[in-house]
Amino acid sequence: MKLLSRWFRREPNKPSCIDPVALAARIEGDAALLVLDVRGPDEFTGPLGHIEQAKNLPLNELPTHLSDLVRESRPVVVVCKTDRRSSMAAQQLQQAGIVDVSVLRGGMERWRALGLPAS
Repeated sequence: MKLLSRWFRREPNKPSCIDPVALAARIEGDAALLVLDVRGPDEFTGPLGHIEQAKNLPLNELPTHLSDLVRESRPVVVVCKTDRRSSMAAQQLQQAGIVDVSVLRGGMERWRALGLPAS
């Protein structure tokens, strides 16, 4: 029974994911949305590019900016190359008190694979 409960246990406060197409539509209709790209500056400006509205804040610098992000009280979608670092960042944001946090499913790789625009 314990084994089954471990398999089916849902992680508390696990960030939700958003599909790239849904994010593109949300960006158009939600001016308050913060798209937070947690890749390094070299990746942000690299071959995959970045979502035009995204703010670059590398994952290792996130802890020093958490209080500012909490004060802004905006919905946040976190982006990275795939979705590994953005999932870690989203958990940090939730632990800091931001309620509306999502992770871009598949990250910039999936965004670009679907032909969505990047700068």
